[in-house]
Amino acid sequence: MNIKRILAVAVSAGLLAWLMADGRWRGLGEVFARLDGLTLGLAAAGFGLSYLLRALRIFDEFRAQAGGRFGTCLRITLIHNAMINVVPFRGGEAAFPLLLRKNFGVPLPRAIASLFWFRLQDAFVVMALAAIVWPGLHPALKATAVLGVVAIAWWLPRWARAPHAWADGSGLTAKFAKVRDAFAESTRHARYGWVWTLANWTVKLAAQAGLLAALIPASANVGAAGALGAELAAILPIQGVAGFGTYEAGAAAAMLPSGVALASGLQAALALHLFVIACAVTSGAIAWLFPSATARETTGTAPSDIQSALSAADGAPTRSSAE
Repeated sequence: MNIKRILAVAVSAGLLAWLMADGRWRGLGEVFARLDGLTLGLAAAGFGLSYLLRALRIFDEFRAQAGGRFGTCLRITLIHNAMINVVPFRGGEAAFPLLLRKNFGVPLPRAIASLFWFRLQDAFVVMALAAIVWPGLHPALKATAVLGVVAIAWWLPRWARAPHAWADGSGLTAKFAKVRDAFAESTRHARYGWVWTLANWTVKLAAQAGLLAALIPASANVGAAGALGAELAAILPIQGVAGFGTYEAGAAAAMLPSGVALASGLQAALALHLFVIACAVTSGAIAWLFPSATARETTGTAPSDIQSALSAADGAPTRSSAE
């Protein structure tokens, strides 16, 4: 087990130890009791709409391979979402390229590059939204942060698509050339990728913010800060097992300036996290019950190419278990 996995286990174990201390786990029932049927229904509907928007992003990019099968794109989204919520150490991310290959015949490096681009888009949008709504920041700093994110998001695809001589090299250089080319292809195909990404995160963060505000209870602004803090924590290179620990710490830390005590923030964030996982696992299980047709991969891929692509994708910005 490498050092990152050891730290991930330690972070999650720390959350568990805090939860067990002084019977704090009993307070979870009281936190959930603050929710009414309307709040739960709206949150679940928000998560459902978020799943649909993510499926549209996949359908948009792989429209040639999907052939109008939006239901299959939704199934891929739901199963992938469930896997990353329950499989530790980001292992669930592997479901996305494998499902794309199985259902649409998309080569693994192409699918992995697409996942890498999705994650970068997620990170850019979350950082921009955080800069816009974060309390206490001077408007000039907010504008600078948003412009910086937009500039990097604009430049990166163009760098990937620019002519290069990496393929003429050997060893790792040649392998990274294939990853760069696959990444460039991924950025070309999604016509409305940024629209789906922005819409998804707007809906998803609104659902989490409303639910978190009801769990504390607090105003919607406090809930929004906590939801953004949880998602920003997902960009960190070290993640708790299935996101436990880092998600709660990020949310609680973001709510501290609003006067929410650390213990209360951790407890409410844990309750939110459990609800998000319940939605993800339930929807993924339902999707699993509806098998889809398989397709032959369109381009052969050597095991070494797959391994190098996986290694490159592993460096992508991660996200929390609240996917």
